[in-house]
Amino acid sequence: MTGPVDAIVFDMDGTLVESHAVVPAAYRAAVRAGGGPSYTDAEVIAGYSIGSPADLLAHLLRRPASGEDLDRYHTELDALAGRVRVYPGVADALAEIAARVPVGVFTGASHRAAEILLDRAGLLGHFEVVLGGDQVDRPKPAPDGVEAACRRLGVPPGRAAYVGDSPLDVRAARRSGAVAVAAAWGHQYDPDEPADLSLSRPGELLALLG
Repeated sequence: MTGPVDAIVFDMDGTLVESHAVVPAAYRAAVRAGGGPSYTDAEVIAGYSIGSPADLLAHLLRRPASGEDLDRYHTELDALAGRVRVYPGVADALAEIAARVPVGVFTGASHRAAEILLDRAGLLGHFEVVLGGDQVDRPKPAPDGVEAACRRLGVPPGRAAYVGDSPLDVRAARRSGAVAVAAAWGHQYDPDEPADLSLSRPGELLALLG
C-alpha cells in the first residue's frame, strides 16, 4: 500500500537532521572520558544497529555502561548539538504534514538525545510522539518502535508511513506493515534496499497524504 496514509513517523538522524559527525563525536568523547579506546566515525556508526545508547556505549567501552557514562554522552551531545543541520526542505514539509496528519519520531537514539537534537534544530514542536530506542525492547530492524509510535498516534501501522534513510529503517517499516519510505537524501541511504518508495526530497512526502 502506497496510497494515502493517516500518519507519518520519521527516523531522526540522517532523515530529519544531518548529525553524522556530531553523534559519533559525542560517543567518542564519552568513551575516552570513561577510559575506553579511540574510534573513528565509521566505527561508531557501524555500531548503531546494536541498540540504545547504553548498549552502544557498553560495546564501545568494552564494559557495562554506567549512568555516569550515559549522562556524559548526553552532555557531550548537548554541547555539540549546535552543529546539527536540518536537511533542506524538511522544516517546510514537516509543517505542512503536521497540519494535516499526526506526526511522530522513532529513532534509535535515546529519548533524551532525540529531544536535545530536535529541540536545537527547531523541529520538536512538530511531533505528537517522540520515541527513543531506549523505550522499546528491540532495536531496528525489529518493528517494535514503529508499531509503538503508531499506537501512540492512534493509527494502525498499515495506515502509516515510516520514513528513514538506512536499510534498518526500511526493514523496520516493512516488518511493521507501514509504508516503507526510503529517504534518499540521508547519508545511510542504500538504493539496493527494497522500499515501497524512495524519495529524493522531503516535499515529495506530501503526495502520501492524498
